[in-house]
Amino acid sequence: MRIDADLLIPGRGDPIRDGTAILDGARIAYAGPRAKAPRSDEAATKVRAVMPGMWDCHLHFMGMRNLDLERLVAYPTAALAARATKDVEAVLRAGFTSVREVGGLGIYIQQAIADGSVDGPTVYGAGAILSQTGGHADIHAMPLATIADFTAHGGMLQLCDGVAECIKAVRLQLRKGARVIKICASGGVLSEVDHPVHQQFSDDELKAIVDEAGRADRVVAAHCHGKPGIMAALRAGCRTIEHGSYLDDEAAAAMREAKAVLVWTRSIVAAIMSGLDKVPPYAAAKMRVVADRHLEALAHARKAKVTLACGTDFGTSGAGSLAPHGTNGGELAHLVAAGLTPLEAIEAATANGPLTLGPQAPRSGLLAEGYDADVIALDADPLADIGVLADAAHVTHVWKAGRLVKGAA
Repeated sequence: MRIDADLLIPGRGDPIRDGTAILDGARIAYAGPRAKAPRSDEAATKVRAVMPGMWDCHLHFMGMRNLDLERLVAYPTAALAARATKDVEAVLRAGFTSVREVGGLGIYIQQAIADGSVDGPTVYGAGAILSQTGGHADIHAMPLATIADFTAHGGMLQLCDGVAECIKAVRLQLRKGARVIKICASGGVLSEVDHPVHQQFSDDELKAIVDEAGRADRVVAAHCHGKPGIMAALRAGCRTIEHGSYLDDEAAAAMREAKAVLVWTRSIVAAIMSGLDKVPPYAAAKMRVVADRHLEALAHARKAKVTLACGTDFGTSGAGSLAPHGTNGGELAHLVAAGLTPLEAIEAATANGPLTLGPQAPRSGLLAEGYDADVIALDADPLADIGVLADAAHVTHVWKAGRLVKGAA
């Protein structure tokens, strides 16, 4: 497969005018100037722009129509999974060929994607979200026994307290095939009674989780708003900080020293702020406090040259819902609005994506020889208008592992 593009964006490095990418099965055989491309008798697919398939490094396939997480327990899992199956298709058609799903049903849907039953991105799933009792991934209004039963029957939340339970919780996710482990190292916005700034899990518990995951070559993604949780997660060796709302210069320097990655997730903040009446009142009150601080956090990260990866925290189903899959590319516009160049935002959404997986990382996110042939084409120049990536209609072609899954050759 030969793709001739007016503009080739490699994912990292300078763009190339009049570029060519050649796909050889599931790998890229060439990506560079058209004048230097190997000769081929194959008819080329001609496009306006070509770039690596994008990565959303923080999303959830939950099948929920809204962000009232109490409803997770009420809905049949089969119904949620049916909705989520449509979501994975929407994400792929929006140009995201890989996702890191940090809690949800993706770990199961990936099996159907892998065997060809469903078209979707490669899902690097966490399984259930690990939380202390009363933490961010506990549903506080529900009886504890109800949450325990939900967890035991494959629910998306896993409560664990003490080192032994934390180790067991990691092993339970590995048993499901988890490619990354997700924890709540601070309180959150969509949980009822905890505070976003407060640290969750003790240092010993966090270290036990990271060590157990590391024995299986998995890294830990740490939900963190408050600085105490950020610093504790870094001490324990967590690979990524999710959200990072109260990141300051000290915490950003610690992230840089630890070579940790920030997955900022501005999309969900913007979505909730534009629809405060669509979330529970306690969540709206928390978001009003966190939103401006979250924006400031990125400035601290950029000052310290912290590595950034793209993530939306989208998790609802259907175009009319608050955080719908299929518009995930809007996160790049948020990054640019916060000060990144379009090229930097694209790097966060492509080349930097695999960095969030540590030893599990594939050769992905770059248009370069030997890398996975996960490639997208556009009918517009995203360097001139980064907003085009938010509209799946501008994504004219999607190749996943060299197979055309959207568009005509």
